[in-house]
Amino acid sequence: MNDILKYLPYKSSFLFVDNITSLDENGVTGDYTLKSDAFFYEDHFPGNPITPGVIITEIMAQIGLVVLGIHLMVSGVQQRGIAINEGSFPLLTSTSVDFFKMVLPEEKVTVTSKKQYFRFGKLKCLVEMHNAGNELVAKGVFSGIIKNAVK
Repeated sequence: MNDILKYLPYKSSFLFVDNITSLDENGVTGDYTLKSDAFFYEDHFPGNPITPGVIITEIMAQIGLVVLGIHLMVSGVQQRGIAINEGSFPLLTSTSVDFFKMVLPEEKVTVTSKKQYFRFGKLKCLVEMHNAGNELVAKGVFSGIIKNAVK
């Protein structure tokens, strides 16, 4: 399952996926541990670092939408009228996220995503994030499209 990580289009400072524990055409589960030396903790907030909501959203999107989208492309799930190839990649198009708990440096979070639909090149998922105590941190609906790289 972790072979899928080699397809992610992120570099180390913006890669928010450590491990994929479950992955099939209907959903994905993975985790990430927030590193205390991450660039965003220096200024959010000095002396009392808290993970910004935009980073929580990005973690949820990378695991819950991008990993699943890449899996669907790589596994050959075909979409009528959509050309999926090695130059294709998923792009986030919309989110609606509710936040329930803070995430602190060195916390491990687990993201679970369930596909709502994948058609006409658009993937829509219900995504949840839980902390190590299995408390709900955030949940939302994420959508994205399959895009072919411009050459």
